[in-house]
Amino acid sequence: MKRFFQPVLKDGSPAKKRPAGAATSDCVDGPAPTAADAGGDGPPGEEPRRFVTWNANSLLLRMKSDWPAFCQFVARVDPDVICVQEVRMPAAGSKGAPKNPSELKDDTTSSREEKQTVLRALSSSPFKDYRVWWSLSDSKYAGTAVFMKKKFEPKKVSFNLDRTYGRVIIVEFESFLLLNTYAPNNGWKEEENSFQRRRKWDKRMLEFVQQVNKPLIWCGDLNVSHDEIDVSHPDFFSDAKLNGYIPPNKEDCGQPGFTLAERQRFGNILSQGKLVDAYRYLHKEKDMECGFSWSGNPVGKYRGKRMRIDYFVVSEGLKDRIVSCEMHGHGIELEGFYGSDHCPVSLELSKEAAEAPESKSSG
Repeated sequence: MKRFFQPVLKDGSPAKKRPAGAATSDCVDGPAPTAADAGGDGPPGEEPRRFVTWNANSLLLRMKSDWPAFCQFVARVDPDVICVQEVRMPAAGSKGAPKNPSELKDDTTSSREEKQTVLRALSSSPFKDYRVWWSLSDSKYAGTAVFMKKKFEPKKVSFNLDRTYGRVIIVEFESFLLLNTYAPNNGWKEEENSFQRRRKWDKRMLEFVQQVNKPLIWCGDLNVSHDEIDVSHPDFFSDAKLNGYIPPNKEDCGQPGFTLAERQRFGNILSQGKLVDAYRYLHKEKDMECGFSWSGNPVGKYRGKRMRIDYFVVSEGLKDRIVSCEMHGHGIELEGFYGSDHCPVSLELSKEAAEAPESKSSG
């Protein structure tokens, strides 16, 4: 596997001595590896099968205002792993000093207060049963996290795509890789370099999925709606402009996430990586009520305009194990979004490939 992802063994919680024989990792151009809280009390070799991904649109804000409802959701769905994007909390490290992207910043009064808010939120049920890994940027931008039940022991936890922290966490298990990403937004204008940044991201992702040496579960806010069925109003998004600006290339025109260029590159990543969109694998028809993971502001021109940009994508070899893949928000009033403009998406896999896939809702 090409080493775009740098390993980290630190999970942001107090370090404990790893059990004898636990997996370790070399660390290249990243923070020094330290021990993670093992806490493994499950059956030997047990691996996660229930997953949730959610763009929280500032995890700190959700913890301050929407946390009880989100905790009820987590308790009900009972995921083994929760992948979060847009944490929006800065990495540890003082101004001008090297940052530690696996630790929350706490060297100012405000950052210490924010960290305490996070620790309090994670100290009660159901999150006290999870441990967390952070991948943070050096400002209140982006940021990803993985919450995993303590009974599971991954072989390795890594992050970093081309030394840009805050967008990637990859968790390796014996039989598969779990990749949590927050893809950069395509933006509206070529001259602002956003198109180039997104093209570079897609190129890296294509190279990665072609070279992974294990089955892959890729989730997160991928910031692209693959087909017309994945948006509520295809013509609106295709014709969207910012301040009347029209990019010079027709394939770059339209709503970021629904330009022809992005959609074609995403389709190429799926085909070249032999990957399956788990939600669309089970749900063939358009669903105007529950079929979208992002919804525009209920006030203004984006009211009722929705997109499916949050995914679980799995290797073809895992598709027969897909039991369910559901979006847990509905309606244009953002019910089940828990304060974000994205709703959680869940995936459940069966233990054995021989079990027939069955679509069912977890609530």
